[in-house]
Amino acid sequence: MPKLPDSTTRSRTAYFFQQLDENAERWLLLIFYTLIVTTVGIEVIRRFALSYSSNWGEEIARYAFIYLAWVGAACGVKERAHIRIDIILNFLPRKGQLSVYIFGDFVMLVLACLAFYYSLETLLTSMKYGSVTHGLGISQAWFIAAVPIGFSLICFRLLQSMYRDIRMFNSQQAIFTGRKLFD
Repeated sequence: MPKLPDSTTRSRTAYFFQQLDENAERWLLLIFYTLIVTTVGIEVIRRFALSYSSNWGEEIARYAFIYLAWVGAACGVKERAHIRIDIILNFLPRKGQLSVYIFGDFVMLVLACLAFYYSLETLLTSMKYGSVTHGLGISQAWFIAAVPIGFSLICFRLLQSMYRDIRMFNSQQAIFTGRKLFD
């Protein structure tokens, strides 16, 4: 019979997953943004100081930006930092506000699931025919996967948001109206 982990191992594991849940998008955004800035910086130096440029630098920056945009969208959904007009919400009672948030998340979840489903078709087509990038020469499916990955993250964060709002419905906790993404 396998030995069960002790409480410190479980608490470390729980802490790791809690940190992953809270900061995964931020860490990914940092990685992609750093990749873009570094690649563009190197390419500027190569073009103007060495009079030579590569055909892969522009592609790396472009595809990192695509991932940055989709992970950023998921981060915006998680923090409820997306653009919205909430002046009407101020006139509603607490349960009315929560109902509007839950309804909005549900509509967004339906749209995100549809977009995820249709984005898989493009990814599967790219994988089936083996399309490659022009400069890097690697499978384009790695970069087309940004869209379904982004929408799956958005769906996950919307489900978390709906769960949080439904739990808050009968409690007296303050409504989570969102946070700034960055100070």
